[in-house]
Amino acid sequence: MSPASALRAPSSGPRSPWRRVVPVGWLALVWVLLWGRLSPGNVLNGLAVGALVSWLLPLPTVVLGARPHPLGLARLAAYFLKDLAVSSVQVAWLALRPGPAPRAAVVAVDLRSRSDLLVTLTAQLLCLVPGSLVIGTSRSRLYVHVIGASDETAVEAFRRTVLLLEERVVAAFGSAPRHPKTTFSIHTPTRQERP
Repeated sequence: MSPASALRAPSSGPRSPWRRVVPVGWLALVWVLLWGRLSPGNVLNGLAVGALVSWLLPLPTVVLGARPHPLGLARLAAYFLKDLAVSSVQVAWLALRPGPAPRAAVVAVDLRSRSDLLVTLTAQLLCLVPGSLVIGTSRSRLYVHVIGASDETAVEAFRRTVLLLEERVVAAFGSAPRHPKTTFSIHTPTRQERP
């Protein structure tokens, strides 16, 4: 199944008519706000423009399949808050300590998930932690700028931290593999798949 057809896969049950009406309504509201005057003509023109835009530029149906798991969310929140506190202290120490500026590195981390949602969530959580910033992605690989990566041991420790964060994200939002609509899975690359 191609990625485009996976995005357009029908959900179980009948399609809701609100799927088309709600975006047209929002576009009409934006139209009226842009004109700055509520009048029947502006509302009708906004509805016409919204319908035209929705018809010419339809959005694909995205089946996420993500189900939040309360226990997984609690573990992710606890892990993230601990990482946030520890990283804040480490970055503060690197900024205040005497001596040369800390070394930084760009680290490539191969994630095991193939889900765009899980990769995005992992990247966003990494960006919120002081001392790390995601500067690029390539499908399931993140390129992260890290402060304090002085040697290969520190780089490997950071990779393990990112993979642990990814495991927590999967536990919080991933679907169980036995479900037929599973969108998320963990994939460990083989030697042939690694660049």
